[in-house]
Amino acid sequence: MSYCVNCGVELHASAKKCPLCNTPVIDPNRPKEAEDALSPFPEKAGQVESVKRKDLGILLTMVTLASAGTCGLLNVLVFRESLWSLVVLGACAIVWIVLEPFVICRRQSVYLSLLLDGAAVVFLLYMITFLSGSDEWFFGLGVPLTVLVTAVAELFAFCTYQLPRSFLTVTLYFFTSAGLLCLGVELLIDRYLHGDIRLSWSAVVLTVCGILDIALITMLSRRRLRDSVRRRLHF
Repeated sequence: MSYCVNCGVELHASAKKCPLCNTPVIDPNRPKEAEDALSPFPEKAGQVESVKRKDLGILLTMVTLASAGTCGLLNVLVFRESLWSLVVLGACAIVWIVLEPFVICRRQSVYLSLLLDGAAVVFLLYMITFLSGSDEWFFGLGVPLTVLVTAVAELFAFCTYQLPRSFLTVTLYFFTSAGLLCLGVELLIDRYLHGDIRLSWSAVVLTVCGILDIALITMLSRRRLRDSVRRRLHF
């Protein structure tokens, strides 16, 4: 039994260097056969073969189809009280559409991906509407909110990919989009519930976002201030 002279770790009898600190092992009493023996430790780092996108796409598709199909069979054969499997079908559609650009078609336009995500959410809401038997909330609130969120996401994506992009500019786009989204959400909810406009919490959010936007625009317009902020925040 031998130990490394540098770090003290226990060494294998055939080790030529310490597996922990790579210190050469010198043993004058070691026989020639032991020096020629293969080391029990791998000398090269192994590399796992990467999974192909086609295989990942097949896995994603089969899992979502199996989930929807299994729940559909349970709904038809066992739990027949309601068509609850429609909600599972809509959820599976959302999962597949959201993950598809990352797994199957990575070159898909971000604008198309966001549009398809919005369409999938509308599909899920329609399944819930069909299950509940009332479509008033679907057309009065569900679809308008989904369209609003999709439009704001498209606007944020457009600003991020088409306009000058840096940490400060992306932050500016984010706060502007967040303020507009909160304002639109409250307007749609008030219109659906009360039939009129009653700004409350969204006005506070919009004010805070407006103040932050003014501060960010000031930083972006003054070069020395912008460089000073970048140095202090390390970006």
